[in-house]
Amino acid sequence: MTAILYGIKNCDTVKKARRFLENNNINYQFHDFRQEGISTQLITGWCQLTSWENLLNKRSRTYRELADSIKNNINETSIIQLVCEQPTLIKRPVLSYQGQLYIGYSDKEYQEIFSHA
Repeated sequence: MTAILYGIKNCDTVKKARRFLENNNINYQFHDFRQEGISTQLITGWCQLTSWENLLNKRSRTYRELADSIKNNINETSIIQLVCEQPTLIKRPVLSYQGQLYIGYSDKEYQEIFSHA
């Protein structure tokens, strides 16, 4: 099964994840949020695999610039539309592999994920 890595190509953390996959000869597809967008169906599916809180990048500039009225009212329903409109709110990278979702990048975690690949 091919891994799918979601993110933004100029994000340093995404670059690290891509480098790991390429250096370890792991087949993957890259989906750039900025260029290709993101669908409500995909985010809805992700919310079924993990909590929406895990998907939200509260350290991003986009999040910090949100009005407090929006930040204080984010929930599973509103997050779907919000991240589709502003995909930089998604914590990056997001790796979809063998029916699992992995958020963020850790060299150790990726080594464990792909140790049997």
